[in-house]
Amino acid sequence: MIAKISHGSSLYGVLAYNQLKVDERHADVLFTSRIIEPQGDTPYTIGHLSRSFGDYLTANRKTEKPVLHISLNPDPKDCLSEERFVSLAEEYMRRMGFGDQPYIVYRHNDIGREHLHIVSVRVDETGRAISDSYEHGRSMKVCRELERQFGLVPATPKQWKEGLPLSPVGYGDGNLKGQLAGVIRPLAREWRFRTLGEYRAILSLYGITVDEVKGEYGGREYHGLTYSATDREGNKVGKPFKSSVFGKEAGVAALERRMHNAAAWEKTHKEVAATAGKVAAAMQTAGHDRAQFERELMRQGIGVVFRQNEAGRIYGATFIDHAAKAVFNGSRLGKEFSAGVFNDLFAGQEGIHLPQPSAEVEHPTRQQEQHKDGTTQNVAAAFNLFTPVPGGASGDQPVPPRKRKKKRKYGRQQ
Repeated sequence: MIAKISHGSSLYGVLAYNQLKVDERHADVLFTSRIIEPQGDTPYTIGHLSRSFGDYLTANRKTEKPVLHISLNPDPKDCLSEERFVSLAEEYMRRMGFGDQPYIVYRHNDIGREHLHIVSVRVDETGRAISDSYEHGRSMKVCRELERQFGLVPATPKQWKEGLPLSPVGYGDGNLKGQLAGVIRPLAREWRFRTLGEYRAILSLYGITVDEVKGEYGGREYHGLTYSATDREGNKVGKPFKSSVFGKEAGVAALERRMHNAAAWEKTHKEVAATAGKVAAAMQTAGHDRAQFERELMRQGIGVVFRQNEAGRIYGATFIDHAAKAVFNGSRLGKEFSAGVFNDLFAGQEGIHLPQPSAEVEHPTRQQEQHKDGTTQNVAAAFNLFTPVPGGASGDQPVPPRKRKKKRKYGRQQ
């Protein structure tokens, strides 16, 4: 398990970021601790949550970055139940010295697997700042202890050094080329895919698309690739970058070798059948409920990208197995997983689907079709999204007594 910790100066940004994920159904409120509960069925709001933290922040105005934002990222092979996720978050916060702080835990599913985001403050109720000395080292130690306690797949030294997970690209966050490189290089080097369309599908989860460029110049033919960032609707933003900017591994020749090797790998490994079995089980459990189907897959570390035309017809389905680091076109898993089957199964439904890529390279005539997708961008931006809280953090209403209460499954429709 990898933990990423960030400190900020404003509460509003991190709450707004997580609330956006909830609104888009890419997250839900898993539980809360020492947070003022809404009355009745009233949902959590940014203003309401700000009141729970407000007194802590006003008790100490000298601490420069009192807001705490943590993401806990189990290995994609770890399939945790809701109860185990709750226990994992509680134990991590307790061992890091934040067990008595107010905090809210969100469960996210926006990058192909479930992980947690925790929002809290580094100032206790007396106004004393909680020390962040040796925080990174302490966090690594706690994660290793929790891996053993919960039977999780241990994070390797390389994973800790690289700082998993990969973060979706944010066009407005600066150094676009560097952001793209940070995603493209590991995906091109480590993932298995057999078509450019499948490669494009995994890139789409991180706000990136890739296009072939062919032509003739000076009497010589050329064949290359360009990479572009995309917005939340999957439209290209900013200038495209030649593949050579990201090294040979991101170019045509290297990708063609990976596609060839992936075909050979599928013949000798059981991952294809295993992925097909998980998809079949999710279909049986969910029936005609597309949102539940996608949630069932997510719990098993599998993302799905559905491609739809303007009329809402599903004409493509691609499955992304994060544990195996492999991408499979639905029809290659079996005819029972083809786009037509899912179109009939989920006719007229809008799921909580992951970002959809541009049309498959095998269907160039569909590239002009409008894609309906639920792309959410920039997990990384959450750790820098600190904007002022309008009207102050604590509000102007009396604060009722705090109590510890778990609030589960808020924000998801079952």
